[in-house]
Amino acid sequence: MSEEKNKLPSAFSMVKSFAKDIGKYVKEGAPNVSEESYAKRLEACGKCPFLIKEKMRCGKCGCLVEHKAKWKTTTCPDAPSKWAVEILTTKSEHETKKSNSDNSDQA
Repeated sequence: MSEEKNKLPSAFSMVKSFAKDIGKYVKEGAPNVSEESYAKRLEACGKCPFLIKEKMRCGKCGCLVEHKAKWKTTTCPDAPSKWAVEILTTKSEHETKKSNSDNSDQA
C-alpha cells in the first residue's frame, strides 16, 4: 500500500468533515441504516484501498468507519461512492406523515 493511501487527512479537514456529517445526522433525527446496509457498507470499506485497517479509519475523510457507516445521512467520500444510496425521510417529512396519520385516525 502506498504511503499516501495510509495517511489521514489533516486534523482541520477531519474536524470539518465530522462537523458537517454530525450536524446533518442530528438535524435529521439521528437515523441509522439497517443492519444489512451497515454490514454491506463495512464490507465495502474493508475492500477499499483507502481504509487504514489498523485504525479502522477512512484515508479519504478520516472518519471512524464503524461509526460513520451506521449513519443514514452519510456517504462514502470516494468517487464514485462505494455505498448504496439510502433513501432518507427527513425529520420534517416524518413528522408530517405522522401528523397526517394521526389526523386520519381521528376522522
